[in-house]
Amino acid sequence: MRSRYSAFAAGDAPYLLRTWHPATRPADLDFEPKQRWTRLEIVATTGGSAFHSEGTVRFRAHYTLHGEPGVQEENSRFVRDEGAWVYLGEL
Repeated sequence: MRSRYSAFAAGDAPYLLRTWHPATRPADLDFEPKQRWTRLEIVATTGGSAFHSEGTVRFRAHYTLHGEPGVQEENSRFVRDEGAWVYLGEL
C-alpha cells in the first residue's frame, strides 16, 4: 500500500498498473496535475502476511488540490497474483 501511495504521489503510472490485478486494472491512468499527495494514514489492516493470500488495508490519503485540502478514504483489497501482492479493488 505504501509503495502504491508513493507511486500516486510521484505520478508513476507504470508501477501502479504493474501492481494492479489484471482482472480490475484499467488500460491507463490519468493524474490530476494540480493534486499533491501529502500524507498517508494506515487505519487498519487484515491478512497480508506471508501466510495469507489476501488482505485489506483501510487508509486515508491526504492531498491538496488547487490549494484546498482533501482526503481519500478507502478500504482496499489486495491479493497474491503469481506470488506478488496486487491491488484488486475497493471493498
